[in-house]
Amino acid sequence: MCDSVVAVGSETASRATLFAKNSDRKADECQPLLQFPEAAYPPDARVRCTHIEIPQVAETYRVLGHSPWWVWGFEHGVNEHAVAIGNQTVFSKEPIEERPGLIGMDLVRLGLERGRSAREALEVIAGLLEAHGQGGAAFGPTAGGYHNSFMLADPNEAWVLETSNRHWAARSVVLESLSNHLSIGTDWEIGSRDLDSFAHRQGWWTAPDRIDLAAAYRNPHVPPRISEGRKRRSREMLEAARGEHDVETLKRILRDHLDGGLAWQADSTPDDERYFTLCAHSEPTHWTTASVVVELPRERTRPWPIWISFATPCSGIFLPVYVDGAIPASLARPVDCDGARSAWWAFKRLQDRAGADPARHTLQLREAWRDFECQLESERVDVERAAGDQARRGERDAAARTLTGFMERACTRAIERADALCSQIA
Repeated sequence: MCDSVVAVGSETASRATLFAKNSDRKADECQPLLQFPEAAYPPDARVRCTHIEIPQVAETYRVLGHSPWWVWGFEHGVNEHAVAIGNQTVFSKEPIEERPGLIGMDLVRLGLERGRSAREALEVIAGLLEAHGQGGAAFGPTAGGYHNSFMLADPNEAWVLETSNRHWAARSVVLESLSNHLSIGTDWEIGSRDLDSFAHRQGWWTAPDRIDLAAAYRNPHVPPRISEGRKRRSREMLEAARGEHDVETLKRILRDHLDGGLAWQADSTPDDERYFTLCAHSEPTHWTTASVVVELPRERTRPWPIWISFATPCSGIFLPVYVDGAIPASLARPVDCDGARSAWWAFKRLQDRAGADPARHTLQLREAWRDFECQLESERVDVERAAGDQARRGERDAAARTLTGFMERACTRAIERADALCSQIA
C-alpha cells in the first residue's frame, strides 16, 4: 500500500524540500536498507531487475533505499543529487499485464540511479514503463502485481506520477500526499501519448474535454475506505503546518493513528475507514515496515541526514544515515545470522511486543526513546559539523569515515536499546 507526503521550499521552515513515506507491506516482510555506489558501465552492459533484464546506462548515481528482502528495487530511496522517490500501489480498471516487466520498486531505484532531478527521474521512469510494462509479482515473491503511483522530489520541485500499465500522467506539486488510489484529475501537465485515446477506446472516457485520469482509469470496485481516509488525513496535517514544515512535522504524519494519536487503536475492523491509518497496523491489507523522512537541501557542501525507520515508526525511532558514508551492515542485513544482528528484526520484535497493548506500550516507548533521541541529535550536529569541515578541506575520505563511524555507533546503540525495551515491556 503506502503513503507519501511532500512539501517544497515555499511550504517549509527551512525553505528546503521535505519528502516522507511509509512503506506498507506484509507485516513479516523484512525490508532492510541497501546502499549502492555510483558506477560506470560499458556500452553493452545489462542489469537484472526483479523479474527482467534491461539495458544498463553508461553511468549510475550513488543511492540508498529500503528494499523488501526479495526485490531488486526500492520502496523509497534517495540519491547523491538529493532526489527522493517513493511508490504506491494504485488500482486501475485496466488488468495488470501478465508478462513480467519492471515492478514499481524497480522503477524507483532506476529513477534514482539515472536521474539528477525529480523531472529527469520522472522521464526515466515513464520511458522505462512504456518500454517494459510493470507486470510480475510485487505484493510478494509469489503474489500478484499492481499499478503504481510515484512521488518524486528534489531541492527545487516535486512531481506526482500516476500509472496504469504503460499509460501515465504527471503534474508538479508544492504540498501534496499520495495514497493508494489514482488522484490526478484534469490537472495533469504531461502524459503518455495514448493516455486519452486508450481510455476512449475502452469506453472509460467519452467526453470531448481533457481527460480526467482518476475518473477514467480508477477501479471503482476497490473500497474507498482503504485509502481515501488516509489521504484526507495527511492533507489535513500538511495544511495545518503550511510554511512551517520540518522533519519533525513529517515524522508526526508518518506516526499518525487518527484519534489514537501516537498509539494504534486496536478496536476497529477492516470495515471501518479508521482501521486504515497512516502508520499502518492493518494486516492483512497493509502494515508499515519501513519509513523515510528527508530534507533535500539546495546546498550540499555539508552532510545532510536521511532519517530512516524500521517496522512501525510509532514504536521505534528514526536513525540518520548519509549517502556519503558507508551504512552499517546491520541496516542491510535481512536476518540475524551467526551473532550478527539485523536492525529490521530488532525493531520488528519491539513492534510486536508493543502490539500486545498498543494504547499503553506505544506511549511508554515514545517516552523511553526520548533521552536516546536527544543524545543522538546532539552527537549528530557535532558529527555533521566535523565531517563538513573535513569535506571543505578536501578530506572527503576522512569525512566519509567520520559519518560511517557515527552511523555504526548510532545503529549499535539503537539495537541495544530496542532489545532492552523489548525485555522491559510486560
